Amino acid sequence: MVTLVVATTLDPASINPAKALLTMPGWHHPGPLFDGIRSFINGDKLRLLEHDKSIIAEDDLDQRWENATGEIVDEIIFLSKHTAVSNLPALTIHPIGIPHLKEGDEAPQGGRPGWAAPPSPRMGQWLILLKKIAQSHNLIPEFEITLEATHHGPVTSKPTMFIEIGSTEDYWKREDAAQVIALLVWEGLGFGEEASIGNWSSKSERKKVLLGIGGGHYVPRHMDIILKDGAWVGHLLSGYSLPMEDPGQSKGKPRAEDIGGTWKQAIKVAFDATKAAFPGGEILAHLDQKSFKSWQKNAIIEFLGQQNIKVGKPADFH
Repeated sequence: MVTLVVATTLDPASINPAKALLTMPGWHHPGPLFDGIRSFINGDKLRLLEHDKSIIAEDDLDQRWENATGEIVDEIIFLSKHTAVSNLPALTIHPIGIPHLKEGDEAPQGGRPGWAAPPSPRMGQWLILLKKIAQSHNLIPEFEITLEATHHGPVTSKPTMFIEIGSTEDYWKREDAAQVIALLVWEGLGFGEEASIGNWSSKSERKKVLLGIGGGHYVPRHMDIILKDGAWVGHLLSGYSLPMEDPGQSKGKPRAEDIGGTWKQAIKVAFDATKAAFPGGEILAHLDQKSFKSWQKNAIIEFLGQQNIKVGKPADFH
């Protein structure tokens, strides 16, 4: 089984870390060429794919690689730029999907409405490793190291994460940031001096997995738990991915089934994808309580109960 690392020449925050990764030992070129995508081979398990399109436009790369080579894809890591209104420098990691959109909705950043890829089990431990490597390269405190909520495509069916450099062109081109991302991939996959990290096993002693619900795009309350306890982390649904129609002045406490919007779909899709990524794990929904109005929180908790999804407190992830 192989890991695909995917980069595009259109994006300096994507291709520069890929070039830095290719300076590491053991690479062979060329690998298989398919659909105009170039590939590089390192040992039995690592493959770097380089294409000339938008990073969010290449759907089903896992299946296309398997069809072209016969190799089974275990996971996918996309290298990309990050944009933010703040324009502040950042290194980010996030799962992908647009589970809150309904069929027929426009997907402005790739993906398929109502879909989420299995989240990479590596994300939580790689976030901690990213902070360590960034610190050693003097990128902290200039760069913020953070998770982002689940968003955008492309469509994949294997455990996936995006690793990004933000937030403006000056930062996208930074060679020191590119080197940090390359080292994260290299060391995180076990090609450095230490073993790979973030490998989920159904035999793991720590079986609890955080499914983040609510909060802003950078999910600070969920991330606090992950950084403190090294918790396993699945999908992270920010408030904008939980569209809920205000019941207004309805009599009594509104029931979950009476509140419209695609919030129930988003939770169910995110839960199922997280469960697929952590077979044998116990998926616990962690709510950013302060980000919800009381009627929203009550409805979400009711729906979670109906779906037999347990709600976890911070102490549950120790």
